[in-house]
Amino acid sequence: MKLHELAPAPGSKKVRTRVGRGLGSGLGKTSGKGHKGQNSRSGGGVRSGFEGGQMPLYRRLPKRGFYNKFGKEFAEVNVETLNRFEDGATVDPVALIEAGILKNVCDGVRILGNGELTKSLTVIANGFTKSAEEKIKAAGGKVEVV
Repeated sequence: MKLHELAPAPGSKKVRTRVGRGLGSGLGKTSGKGHKGQNSRSGGGVRSGFEGGQMPLYRRLPKRGFYNKFGKEFAEVNVETLNRFEDGATVDPVALIEAGILKNVCDGVRILGNGELTKSLTVIANGFTKSAEEKIKAAGGKVEVV
């Protein structure tokens, strides 16, 4: 193979269509835009969602709910999942991520009271439900709110 014999793979190079270059090209005169109308004009066309002046779908449908932009989203962990840790361990958000219980802590960690706890642990989190706090203390552990 010589340098002058090199060629791109067939079909890998596509020639750009040049519009408005005479009748013989197949895309001359109106350049494939047809005659008159909004879409034939330069800068013509309508924004997405526009329905020709008819009330658009996104305004016809009822809106539901409320999004609180100041709301905080807590990662939730049940008491029963804390049984993975050894007796006497300190459980904090970093330990929960390392153990694979959480992927990320969002705005904080909240411990919920579902299940039973059999080990005494020191649990550090942003919030606890009353039942979770009682179960951790009943098992001989400590609760610390960050």
